Amino acid sequence: MSARWRNRITDRPHTVETLTMGLLLAFTLGGVILTRAVAVEEPVEFWPGLALSVLACAALLRRRSRPLLVLLVTTGCVIAEGFLGYLLTPLLMGPMLVAQYTVSLRPDRRTTWSSALAAAAGIACTGFVVTDAHEWIIGLVNPAAWVLMAALFGSYVRVRREYAMARAEHAAQERDEEARRRVIHERMRIARELHDVVAHHLALANAQAGTAAHLARTHPDQAIVMIEKLPDVTASALRELKATVGLLRQETDAKELAPAPGLEQLPRLVETCASAGLDVTITTEGRPHALTPGLNLTAYRIVQEALTNVTKHAATPSARVRLIYTPHYLTLTVTNDIGSRPTSAADIHGRGRGFGLLGMRERALSAGGTFHAGPRPGGGFEVACSLPLPRSEESTS
Repeated sequence: MSARWRNRITDRPHTVETLTMGLLLAFTLGGVILTRAVAVEEPVEFWPGLALSVLACAALLRRRSRPLLVLLVTTGCVIAEGFLGYLLTPLLMGPMLVAQYTVSLRPDRRTTWSSALAAAAGIACTGFVVTDAHEWIIGLVNPAAWVLMAALFGSYVRVRREYAMARAEHAAQERDEEARRRVIHERMRIARELHDVVAHHLALANAQAGTAAHLARTHPDQAIVMIEKLPDVTASALRELKATVGLLRQETDAKELAPAPGLEQLPRLVETCASAGLDVTITTEGRPHALTPGLNLTAYRIVQEALTNVTKHAATPSARVRLIYTPHYLTLTVTNDIGSRPTSAADIHGRGRGFGLLGMRERALSAGGTFHAGPRPGGGFEVACSLPLPRSEESTS
């Protein structure tokens, strides 16, 4: 059926109902005419069959609101026609079968089969009374079987509908769950970005301010130089924070957005750390590979957060960043030596209350890599992660 005719049927339910009942009445009258054509020796009157057929078809108009009552009326009409001598054919029983089918669509299975057995028993009793012994299969078993078949078909349709509804509800629940998972994942991503941006620059600003306060009395010139560099750090923090918040406020992707930071900005990161008194050394081994934007951002944020933790918690103002490129992996290590006070995982991690290591671990695992952080055997602390490199066609896409 084309969409055009389907829309017409949906828009004109009363017209469709009237045409359906008219067609059913024609089939029922066909059963009456068939009886008159077959019963030559004992002809039956046409008008009683016509009246009962019209009554049964008219009762079907209320089958949705009063299904059991309509089944009772149509069954009574069929039984009356049987006692009047009409053959109980599927044509004559059409209204009753439709009523039984409607009852079987209801969710109450007990009512469905109770009504079906009662209707079949009534038809069987009628056939037993009005049919000769040698015609019981045609006049008794056959009509009762048609009633049970209508109930069985209605039950099948009901089960299919319930199954379809259950699948639709399950699909809706899965969509809701997927939406919730995406919201949670996006919230975690936003939290990581804000933490990396704010924590890094505030840690550097705090280190600069503390160092300037310490040098203010003994070396005021150095303190002034460090204070003069402090606005650059805070301005950089404000720029990155504004860019991140602006991206979150965009309803659609903007073409004018600044590119996300990557490993190519490590020299600027080293300069920023140097302004806070942290000496950072970067070494690269192997042939650098082209990284996807997501992997490039992940690597940069891990290095940035590791240096932030060194600035806040390490005992010595120095750190070493090592980038190792292999054909399939990029390995990042950030280490710092032991100083006047020992470093530990709890210390580097903000005494167990921070989110630095947790954020770095989540970034590495989300990129399909591995992550490890802990004290070094010879002293100090090390952050190491291994990130899988993209294939050549992925990196150039």
